[in-house]
Amino acid sequence: MTDPALERLADGVLLPGFAGPRVPDWLARAIDGGLGGVCVFASNVEAGFTGLTAELHARRPGFLIASDEEGGSVTRLEHAAGSSWPAAAALGRLDDVVATEAVAAGLGRQCRAAGIDLVLAPVADVNAEPENPVIGIRSFGATADLVSRHTAAFVRGLQGAGVAAAAKHFPGHGSTTVDSHVALPTVAADVATLRSRDLPPFAAAVGAGVRAVLTAHVVFPALDPAPATMSATVLGLLRTELGFDGVVISDALDMHAIAQGIGRGPGAVAALAAGVDLLCTGNPGFPTPYDDELGYREVRDAVLAALQDGTLSRARVEQAQQRVAELSGWIGARPVLPFTGTGAGSAVLRRVVDVVGDVGVGRGAHVVDLTHGPGVAAGAHEPWLVAALRTRDASVTVGAVLDPLPAGRPVVALVDGPNAALADLRAQRPDTVVVQIGLPVEGASVSPSVTLWGDGRVHAETAADLLERTTDKG
Repeated sequence: MTDPALERLADGVLLPGFAGPRVPDWLARAIDGGLGGVCVFASNVEAGFTGLTAELHARRPGFLIASDEEGGSVTRLEHAAGSSWPAAAALGRLDDVVATEAVAAGLGRQCRAAGIDLVLAPVADVNAEPENPVIGIRSFGATADLVSRHTAAFVRGLQGAGVAAAAKHFPGHGSTTVDSHVALPTVAADVATLRSRDLPPFAAAVGAGVRAVLTAHVVFPALDPAPATMSATVLGLLRTELGFDGVVISDALDMHAIAQGIGRGPGAVAALAAGVDLLCTGNPGFPTPYDDELGYREVRDAVLAALQDGTLSRARVEQAQQRVAELSGWIGARPVLPFTGTGAGSAVLRRVVDVVGDVGVGRGAHVVDLTHGPGVAAGAHEPWLVAALRTRDASVTVGAVLDPLPAGRPVVALVDGPNAALADLRAQRPDTVVVQIGLPVEGASVSPSVTLWGDGRVHAETAADLLERTTDKG
């Protein structure tokens, strides 16, 4: 017979996802049984979302609701229209820590008003690898000093607004050439490089009082052959060297770096044993849908079995559960501050955008989408710039690079990184306006061009304003 106390202990360190905008029966039972919290994703956020979060909170005091709300390309609350807040790259480009803290404070108030307790941000990764496929504009920049000061400012802003921040992805995902959503990356750097390049932003987050840190599913062979999420050595740096005493959260266990390697259940056990306190199981709706209850049970049953047979120390999980309870208590003691709107986001972004030449296209633009499409972290969506332009001008069209260019219409190329097709397009139409939503690359900043330092609705609307406001060239 299963010990109810062990069942409650196993549930108390889990942060599963669930499908849809309503509380499923299995989730209601799990909350009543002591579930630590949930992580909400786009499928959960529809009209009436605050009613959903209120229902979840009402089931048990201290229940945590987490969400990926970074600004820029990664949002759940604003997935339908795009984020109202600048990407981290834009904030790093501006390099005004007061502005960064103000943006984070606005985002934090928006989250708390919606019923979010724990924001899985900021991204504290130093984007030192130009070919990084998953961090890029989600990072404040490519140097430790820049990322450190803005990580600390973002933590202060979020937590001053009453939500807990979770700096990620410890000890750093910025130097990978593989996305951990799709495979297990390795960073072949020596310990001295890791200490000087990757750890300082996390030290800055700890210094700013960050309440949580989220791990990287990345192998650092100089430290340990196991992924950081499952490495007592790597997580020990966070505890002993950086002095962090808050909640360590795993990155999602359904990411292929774990799910197609050690597996979600064994990975959960190994992560707890290594020092993780709260297990994020992932998104059952994207990119590869799976049954939400079965996903939760796979992880929960593995943890419970390991507790029963002694593979996993009960004292270790009790320690983890206590840290989660302390985090809940900290959030519960914070006042809910009024959310006054998102205007700070666009005001900041207007200070960052780089414009070269005359970018005014007037009406009737044809957009050539040269982007690689949204990453897994962002989720699937139409290019925000197309949506922003179409709200102003219904005649806007969009096509791929191989489509014939419509005669007599201004051309806008949307790019997010290196793309050989851009040179071909500009050879045909030298007057093509390049709108860069990723980090700047060679050929993307020639005249005429707009560099936005990020993606999301506020970036797209800023670009649309620039394209629309100048004299029609038609």
